[in-house]
Amino acid sequence: MVRYIIRRLFETIPVLIGVSIVVFSFVHLIPGDPALVMLGERASEENVAELRERLGLNEPLPVQYLVFVGNILRGDLGRSIQGNKPVAGELARRFPATMELSFISLFLASILGIPIGVISAVKRNSLIDTASMVGALVGVSMPIFWLGLLLIFIFGVYLGWLPTGGRLDVTMDLEPITGMYTIDSLLRGDWDAFGNAVKHLVLPSIALSTIPLAIIARITRSAMLEVLHQDYIRTARAKGLHEKAVIFRHALRNALLPVVTVIGLQMGTLLSGAVLTETIFSWPGIGRWLFNSIQGRDYPIVQSVSLVIALIFVLVNLLVDLSYAWLNPRIRYE
Repeated sequence: MVRYIIRRLFETIPVLIGVSIVVFSFVHLIPGDPALVMLGERASEENVAELRERLGLNEPLPVQYLVFVGNILRGDLGRSIQGNKPVAGELARRFPATMELSFISLFLASILGIPIGVISAVKRNSLIDTASMVGALVGVSMPIFWLGLLLIFIFGVYLGWLPTGGRLDVTMDLEPITGMYTIDSLLRGDWDAFGNAVKHLVLPSIALSTIPLAIIARITRSAMLEVLHQDYIRTARAKGLHEKAVIFRHALRNALLPVVTVIGLQMGTLLSGAVLTETIFSWPGIGRWLFNSIQGRDYPIVQSVSLVIALIFVLVNLLVDLSYAWLNPRIRYE
């Protein structure tokens, strides 16, 4: 297992190098002078020259790339163009908000998607199966921004049950520990802040979880249908095992491999989908920050956020691969 982990970590190096090249190319793929594009056409020549010097745009491309990689390895992600603030500090401050929203959405999608898929497979071609798969199709097809606006209108504006944006009410104050308000409020024993943080999470997490939920439900159903026709399932039933034991102890565990793979990949999808969700719900995470930075042509921020999302993809895929041995003891990595 240790040898496999080390080998996989080494295999991720070419992937990360390729990602760094693509991210580095963002600035240089812009038509015209990148510094002029960032500052706008009305910028003075002195400001453009100063920005080119600060970003190292006067150096040859190979030198610029090596400087870019060297800064990343040192943890220096540069400074934002508009606010002139360290990107690493702003990223560390906003990242927990996105992770909290993504984790809650993935948890919601998993605890609902897997049971829906199992029930649909067990009751194949029934009314429940048809309704579940139609709902999954609607969930995959529904745009996040449209669903988010619909949820805001119904539950935030019309009914007034839930807040429509932000992480906490403006009247509440919570000193962060981890940056995830639900965890921080529990650590501090502030139940009012915990309830308020959960209320603010409901609408954005529902909007963000619909597509992963639908995908997980469909993959679970497909995997379960394949497993339920295997010989060992018929043997388990012939031995007189209770149907619940057959379904959950034998069928579901063997069907979980593709499901776990999809759940892991959905983590990256949630981070990319958070760009729209955080913008709609005024959620102060890296998704909304990335959207505003693209609009403001603040490319150091765009590069940094893209690198972080790519790194999360790589790490999640590694964790998914390592989980296979626990789910299926027949799998060996040596």
